[in-house]
Amino acid sequence: MASMDSAITPTAPDLQFDTPAAARLRSYRRFKDRLASAAVGIGGLSVIVAIMLIFIYLLYEVMPLFYAADIKPWQHQGQAVEPYARPGADVPTWYLTAEEQAEVGLRVDIKGQASFFDTRNGALKLQQQIGASAAEPVAFALGSEALRTFALAHADGHLTYAQHQYNVSYPNDVRTINPHIEYPYADAALALAPQLGVVSRLAVRDSEDQLLAVALDTEGKLIASRFEKEVNFMTDEVEISTDHTEIAIDTQGVMRLLISPDGRWLFVVRQSGGLTAVDLRDFTAPAVHPLIRATEGEITRAEFLLGGTSLLISDSLGITQQWFLVRDQANAYLLTKIRSFSDPSPTAVVALTTEHRRKGFVVAEQNGEVSFYNSTAHNRVLTQTLTDQGVVQIAMAPRANALLLEDGAGMISLWQVDNEHPEVSWSSLWQEVWYESYETPDYIWQSSASNDDFEPKYSLAPLAFGTLKAAFYAMLLATPLAICGAIYTAYFMAPKLRTKIKPFIELMEALPTVILGFLAGLWLAPFIEDQLTSVFALFTVVPLGVLLFAYLWHNLPKVIRLRVPEGWDALVLIPVISLLSWFCLPLGVSIEEWFFGGDMRGFITRDLGISFDQRNALVVGVAMGFAVIPTIFSITEDAIFSVPQSLSNGSLALGATPWQTLIGVVLPTASPAIFSAVMIGMGRAVGETMIVLMATGNTPIMDMNLFEGMRTLAANIAVEMPEAEVGSSHFRILFLAALVLFSFTFVVNTLAELIRQRLRRKYGSL
Repeated sequence: MASMDSAITPTAPDLQFDTPAAARLRSYRRFKDRLASAAVGIGGLSVIVAIMLIFIYLLYEVMPLFYAADIKPWQHQGQAVEPYARPGADVPTWYLTAEEQAEVGLRVDIKGQASFFDTRNGALKLQQQIGASAAEPVAFALGSEALRTFALAHADGHLTYAQHQYNVSYPNDVRTINPHIEYPYADAALALAPQLGVVSRLAVRDSEDQLLAVALDTEGKLIASRFEKEVNFMTDEVEISTDHTEIAIDTQGVMRLLISPDGRWLFVVRQSGGLTAVDLRDFTAPAVHPLIRATEGEITRAEFLLGGTSLLISDSLGITQQWFLVRDQANAYLLTKIRSFSDPSPTAVVALTTEHRRKGFVVAEQNGEVSFYNSTAHNRVLTQTLTDQGVVQIAMAPRANALLLEDGAGMISLWQVDNEHPEVSWSSLWQEVWYESYETPDYIWQSSASNDDFEPKYSLAPLAFGTLKAAFYAMLLATPLAICGAIYTAYFMAPKLRTKIKPFIELMEALPTVILGFLAGLWLAPFIEDQLTSVFALFTVVPLGVLLFAYLWHNLPKVIRLRVPEGWDALVLIPVISLLSWFCLPLGVSIEEWFFGGDMRGFITRDLGISFDQRNALVVGVAMGFAVIPTIFSITEDAIFSVPQSLSNGSLALGATPWQTLIGVVLPTASPAIFSAVMIGMGRAVGETMIVLMATGNTPIMDMNLFEGMRTLAANIAVEMPEAEVGSSHFRILFLAALVLFSFTFVVNTLAELIRQRLRRKYGSL
């Protein structure tokens, strides 16, 4: 027992660990461990929180795109505006509209009287008779909502062309709007064709050099009148010359005439459902196109969409259709139905109006139901019943934030409209859309233009495609070079040489991408264009030459081969690759002369029909691949080098060759990290901005052609965000593009992590 007690009794050296100083040291170490663990945990949570905050902010900016539209009575001084009797004479209304601020409205009645009124209470501001003719007005035509012009035809054959204007002043810092009617042709007597009878239908269109009017009388004669403006060089006065031409066409049941903004096309709309396009380019002999049956019902309303390219047709079945001219295979124009819009429970459309600055329109049906549509998005954004008295007239304010409605009882009501982003829908963002002046539906991104009639095109499909295209070509170049280089450096290279090569390659990652983009755009792109054959020869000759040299080196006598120490073989390849690269330049010139007539680019474009841009996917692949290689190389090399030496030694001891050991043991063990390296490199390529911004044509097209450029999501955001109006659809769609890029990266990284964990479990037991 004594011997056993002495065996478990602490000796003098052991007792020193139980001293107070040792206890304090252990306590201090435990504190540092806990502090380090807490710091790491807080850092990790902070990263997660930061990522979530980025996601939430992007979502906050994007969500308004998908808010539902709303309409409610206009609020003035905290009170809803009540309906009021239509101002002016108690006769039917020809035209109803409002000015920019939606504070002053205009009503033109069938007596030719213009009544300006306060839209909030109906109080008259100004009332005047339109035109100098004493004859009764018999027809009305809207010229342009943007120019605020319209025309009246009088019973005596005279034409009055008028414009409603609004002078805004701020006396005592209070906005005051003074409306009035102007006459652009006040000094000229505009008379329609003398052979016309009483006009029943009228259309007008003004331009810089002429005013075009087309009139249909009660006897069925359809005559176009052209009032050409000529400047007298002596007096600088504008003189009007007039000529007329009769259009030979069946005018039975014509309910509307419309002239395109360029004055070339006249559209004749029949109540029975027929449409006819008349080409007025040859004014003396207009070309009448065949009659087209547009609807099985009766056409009740017809208007131009913003810009005057598309024709909107509403019928008694509650369906509104969009038509415009499309060139066929014979290069002839054909009036084509593009899309149709209908209400779930349709009744006859009795009123139709269009927005002044967007491709939207509003229809009102017999039951008092008003529906808001957007043609580009091909969606119905709002439907609401506003009156039970029926609808006679509707008008949108220029800012599309207010709606004036006249009901069947002669009452006018003012409605506040909240419809900020009607042009955004799944189809407009991700599907093919048939835009005006295009022969077929297509994916288009074009956010701005020089005129107000432009239709923004917000398809994200070409941007997402361009992002993946750029990443694909970059990874196609970078992945094999980086992984193969990492394998050789970690497994075969001499340690002393590895300590120099690895830092040098990692230093490449510190090179700013703006420098790479600058060099790619200004030097590499012209070089590849000029030496295209040599570049392709380089991609072929260098790999084959290296393999041939390796074969020859392997068969050299050992006396020669062993003079190069093991692991230093790569240095021998440097002059070989340099010579092969130099050889490709004259070789490319010879190949180009032999096979392509001295012009490979011309052969590609002319004979193969493949378009060629100087800044293309090949340039991006080389430049961005150069930027991605260090990322993939560094992670892969560390993973392979970290494989325990005991695994390699065991495999070699069992008789496997170094190459078999690499394939069967080292690479499977390191495969999770190699896969992570590839995914991180792909994430770098997807999110790259400056290289694709400077080395491509930034053309948003969907084509895998190696010789064409692209536009990526990241580059598009960088280019257009500074120009986007804060809160606009353009602004929020750019944030949506950022959200798409963020989500894509998140999904790819999540899948990569799942695959990495699976690979780790599979090969972790090696």
